[in-house]
Amino acid sequence: MRARDLAVDYETVSLDSEALDAARLMVQHRLPGLLVVDEQGAPAAILPASQMIKCLVPGYVVEDPTLAAVVDERHADRLCQSLAGRTVRDCLPKTAPTPPVAAPDDTALEVAALMAQVRSPLVAVVDKNNDETRARLLGVITASHLLERLLLAAS
Repeated sequence: MRARDLAVDYETVSLDSEALDAARLMVQHRLPGLLVVDEQGAPAAILPASQMIKCLVPGYVVEDPTLAAVVDERHADRLCQSLAGRTVRDCLPKTAPTPPVAAPDDTALEVAALMAQVRSPLVAVVDKNNDETRARLLGVITASHLLERLLLAAS
C-alpha cells in the first residue's frame, strides 16, 4: 500500500478560520484534529482536539488544576464561548511544528514510522510534482485509518 492509496479526503481549516467553527467541525466529524492549511492550501499545522480543549480552559486552571473545582457548573458549561472571536491561529501553540507530510509513493511502513516518530494522529499526503513551491494536498492518513488498513491486509 502506498500513501496515495491510503489518503482520504479530510476536513481542513485555514489559519484565519473561526476557532468556534473549527471546534464544531471536529465535533461533527469526530476528528482527532484538523489539518490547518496556508493560503496556498499547503499543510501548515495540525490542530489536535486536545489543543482546542486547552484553549477552552482558563490559564489559571491549566497552571493549577485544583482551581477547576471552584468554577461552578454554570460557568464550566459555557467554556466554548471563549472561542468566539478567536481564530485557529490563536489556538495553535506558539511553537506549533509543521505537520508530518508523506509523499504519494511512501509505503504504509514509512507512513507508520513517520506517525510514530512525531506522535501525530494524522499525516498529510502531498504531491510536490517536482516543484517544491507548489504542493498539492492529496489527502490525509489518520492513525486509525492506517491501523484499519494494516489489519485488513493481515487477515
